[in-house]
Amino acid sequence: MTGTRRQTGDIAAIDAEELVGNSTAMVWLKAVAVRAAKRPSTVMLLGETGSGKEILARYIHRHSPRVEKPFVPVDCTAFSETLFESQLFGHVRGAFTGAIRDTLGFVRAADGGTLFLDEIGELAPPLQAKLLRVIQDRRVVPVGATRSYPVNIRVISATHRDLGKMVADGRFRQDLLFRLQVITVQLPPLRERREDIRELAEDFLARQAEDNDEKIKPLSDVALAALENYPWPGNVRELFNALEQANVLADGEEIGVDDLPPPIRAPIQRRTVSDLNLNEMIRRQIIEALMRSRFRRTYAATLLGIERRRLNRYIAKFGIPVSRRDAD
Repeated sequence: MTGTRRQTGDIAAIDAEELVGNSTAMVWLKAVAVRAAKRPSTVMLLGETGSGKEILARYIHRHSPRVEKPFVPVDCTAFSETLFESQLFGHVRGAFTGAIRDTLGFVRAADGGTLFLDEIGELAPPLQAKLLRVIQDRRVVPVGATRSYPVNIRVISATHRDLGKMVADGRFRQDLLFRLQVITVQLPPLRERREDIRELAEDFLARQAEDNDEKIKPLSDVALAALENYPWPGNVRELFNALEQANVLADGEEIGVDDLPPPIRAPIQRRTVSDLNLNEMIRRQIIEALMRSRFRRTYAATLLGIERRRLNRYIAKFGIPVSRRDAD
């Protein structure tokens, strides 16, 4: 992901210009996001924690006609119910103790632009009813007010919860769910698009170097193999946190496997004793796949579970002899 950043390492703070990755899943995701961006429909983003739902929401906003208007992210887990009603819908002076002036609230602050409600499943039932009214009427009533105000907002919501089950359990309004999920997009977890890990890592490390005015530290082959073999329960957020730690701890000109957090490096360290051993394993696997595919690179890449351009890099790196006619 490239773009301007408010805080290094905070993926939720990235104003996305591009979604990093060229896996099949990411190509599909980009196409769906661009199509959804052109319409004013509400969008529901589903995916595991840390999978990049806010990044995608920002991407949709940037590709929409509302790009010049505000993008207002709201964390539905961050406030108590009483405080959150005021934060979301605004309040008038004297509405409660401490309300010394009128406030807009997140909804009116997003007027003309996009309101992003992260972890919408955490919204309390009374607030769900008021949000439904805002979406239906395009008007909002601040806490303590006697009049409503018109708002023109595009709502994008996100959750890692099963809202259908929450509806069945009586914890989420079905009518609100229908309003929110006009367009539903499922984000794949990082473990299902491992071929994007190299590009994500290289992009993040390049941004780290730029932000800190330092030389880029590339990943060693062993470190990259460790990243690609780890299951990433925390998804992209966990990847970026691990890379930031490794970038700080690495003493040399590159990031080695020993610089990665223990849970990530341990499986690789148990299987290999040196970069040479791992490189030899990779080289032998590539040669075997090329022989099984009769040196058809596309087929060999499929056997290895990697993209063809990645296979070409390995072929060049290890000096594996292949002829030009073996390109397909």
